[in-house]
Amino acid sequence: MKTLTALLLTATLSFSYPALAGTKVYIPMGGANEVIIIDGEKDKIIGSIKDVAGSHGLAGNSKGTYLIAGSLNEVKVGSEALQKPVEMAPDEHDAHHAGSAAVAVTKTGLVSYLTLIRTKDNVVERQISVPGAVHHTLITPDDKYAIATHQGEGAVSIVDLKTFEVKTVQTGPVPNYVVSSPDGNYIYVSNAGNDTISVIDTKRWIVRNNIEVGETPEHLVISADGKSLYVNNVDDGTVSVISLPSNSVEKTYVIGGNIHGIDLSQDENTLFIAGREENKLVSIDLRTGQLTSQPLSPAPYHLTAIKGTSKLYISSAEDDKIWVVDQKTLKAIKEIPVSDRAHQMVVFQN
Repeated sequence: MKTLTALLLTATLSFSYPALAGTKVYIPMGGANEVIIIDGEKDKIIGSIKDVAGSHGLAGNSKGTYLIAGSLNEVKVGSEALQKPVEMAPDEHDAHHAGSAAVAVTKTGLVSYLTLIRTKDNVVERQISVPGAVHHTLITPDDKYAIATHQGEGAVSIVDLKTFEVKTVQTGPVPNYVVSSPDGNYIYVSNAGNDTISVIDTKRWIVRNNIEVGETPEHLVISADGKSLYVNNVDDGTVSVISLPSNSVEKTYVIGGNIHGIDLSQDENTLFIAGREENKLVSIDLRTGQLTSQPLSPAPYHLTAIKGTSKLYISSAEDDKIWVVDQKTLKAIKEIPVSDRAHQMVVFQN
C-alpha cells in the first residue's frame, strides 16, 4: 500500500408508481466533458455540470450532496494543468491546487483526476490527482472514502474525503468495477485481467481474499443485505452469484454474448443485464431462475434501475442516447438524446 498526497481540489413498471418527487439521475458523458442531470419523473434533461473532463465513473454520497467523477483522460506526471472551473474564483482555484507539486507515483507514469462536485449548486469543488486513468468510482457507505479503479495500474485508489490523502491498493490485472458491503467493512473489486473478485478489508485496506469467477468480470451489483454479489463475466456471457460472506460462487447464469451493465430491481427479486453484443436486455427472476429476453439495439451498455420507480435507464455503446425501459415488459418506452456515450449513473432522491 502506498500513501500519496492529493491535490487540494436507481420492480415492475406501473404508471401509478411514478418517480419520487425530486428524483435526479446524474450521468457522465465521457468525451462531452460534462455530467448531465435528468429529471427521473419526466425523463428529461434538466441541467448539466461542465468542466468534468473525460468522465466515465461516477458515484454519489449517501446524503445526495456530493458526486465524485473519475476521468479516463491521462497526463504525464509533472505535466498536470487543470483548468479553472467557470464558477470558481481565481483565489479558490489556487487554494484547491495547493501542494500540486506532490504527484502520484504510477506504473505508467501517467495520472488522472477525480472531480468532487457539490450538487446543491452543481459546482466543481476539487480535483484530486490519482495514478492512471479512472474507470469506475464508489463512495463508501459512511461517506468517508472515494474509491477509483485504475485498469492500467492493477490497483484501486482510496481517497480520504476529509484530508484528500490518497492510498493505493494492488488488486490484480485490469481492475474494472467496485462495490461496497452495506456495512462498509469490505469492498469488492472485479479484476478483468485474471477472472477474480478481490475482497478488500476497509479497516486495514488490504486484500483479504480473491474469488475466482467467469471470464473477464466487470460490472457488479450487491444485494441490500450484503449476502449476494452478482458479477457480469463479459467474455463468457455469464453472471456469477457469489454468496457472502463465504465468498463462494453458488450459481452461474448463462446470458450469452458480451454483456455489460447489471442492476437489481428495488424489491431485489429481479436482476437485469445489458446484452451488449447480442443487442438484448435480459431479466432473471431470482426466485425461480427464469430468464426473459427482449431485443434492444444497438449495443445496450450501462444500466441502472431508477429507485422509487419501475423504470430502467440504459445507455447505448454506439448511439448517443439513453433508453427508458419498462422493468416488467423490458420494452423501451422512451429515448433521451444525450451529448455522448453515457456511463456510470447515480440516482438521488430528495
